[in-house]
This record gives sequence, C-alpha cells and structure tokens, in this order.
Amino acid sequence: MIYYKTEEEIELIKESSLLVGKTLAELAKSIKPGITTLQLDKIAHDFIRDNGGVPAFLNYEGFPNTLCVSVNAQVVHGIPGNNELKEGDLVSVDCGVVKNEFYGDSAYSFGVGEVSAEVEKLMRVTKESLYKGIEKAVSGMRIGDISAAVQEHAEKNGFSVVRELVG
Repeated sequence: MIYYKTEEEIELIKESSLLVGKTLAELAKSIKPGITTLQLDKIAHDFIRDNGGVPAFLNYEGFPNTLCVSVNAQVVHGIPGNNELKEGDLVSVDCGVVKNEFYGDSAYSFGVGEVSAEVEKLMRVTKESLYKGIEKAVSGMRIGDISAAVQEHAEKNGFSVVRELVG
C-alpha cells in the first residue's frame, strides 16, 4: 500500500534530509589523505547529535557505526575502521539521520586529494546519471524508466550499474 505524506510530514523529511546534506558537507572538510574512515564516522556522529539528529544506521540490525564508508572498488556498506585514506582514493560516504521521527539518507562520493582522470570521469558520469534519473522521476513514469535512464547514461560512457543492488 502506498502511504502519501502530508505537507507537514514532507517538511519534516526535508529537515532530516538537510541534516544529512550538512553532515556530508562537514565531512568534506576533513576528507584528505591520512584521515581514517573511523575518524570520519566520529565527526559525523558528533555533528548529527549536535544538530538534533540521531544517526540512523548506528545499531540498525547490529550495524556498528554512524556511516557506511566504502573506498575505491568496495561498492557500498563499508564499515568504518582504522584504514587511512590515501591520495587518489575514491571514497563513498553513506549517511542516514533520524530527526523528528523521519529519516533522511544519502550518499556522496569524494575524491581524496588529486585523483586520476578515470576517477574524475566516473564521478562526473555518475552525477550526470543521477540527474538523468531525476528527470524521469515524475508522475506517470515508473521506477524502471528512472533506472533505465541511469543505466543507459552510465553504459554510454563506458561504465555499468551494480545489478546485485538493483542498479
């Protein structure tokens, strides 16, 4: 069953989502060679708490951290640890927040220091793919239309989607 949100609920979801965005922006200041993924997790945890939120991933089905941090070829859901980021790494940070009883959740990929031309291209094409999907996220379209737009753009540029995670 589809449950439609009220305007008030949508505003509360927006608050949670904005805190996710602000948390990712805060993390961006610290993403550089030498920082550990666990240090990033602590920064996020403290920032979320200081801004009236609760880390959504922490203790969810036993997950031990605030963030999912995946480096280079690791696709998603990496567990933060003592591994240090290195120059040229590509790090994906997934952050979830509960605020006012509503969830916000988003991920963003960051280049660490100077990255290769291939990593720059990957980051550009994935962002373009996101916008292609958003263009299709309108009334009358289906989830398949959104994912097809993302997949087509990725493949046209020499990349692919992760089929095991539904694109």
